[in-house]
Amino acid sequence: MFQCIACGSRVAHKGTVSEVFQVEGRRILVEHIPAEICSRCGEPTFSSETAERVRKVVHGEGQPVKTVPMDVYALQ
Repeated sequence: MFQCIACGSRVAHKGTVSEVFQVEGRRILVEHIPAEICSRCGEPTFSSETAERVRKVVHGEGQPVKTVPMDVYALQ
């Protein structure tokens, strides 16, 4: 049973998200990650299998499909 860790809602829908991870000083964008997405606040939740697949990808077990420039902002 789904319960959002951010807002406590119990309503979600399946979808995909993109996330940026920072590993050893490098930023890595992973697209099309399957997730349950909270219908109230939009917080994605990943299955343990998906989290493991992402971990392997960001730690070098996979080849990038493309390279993109990234704008970086700082809140001070």
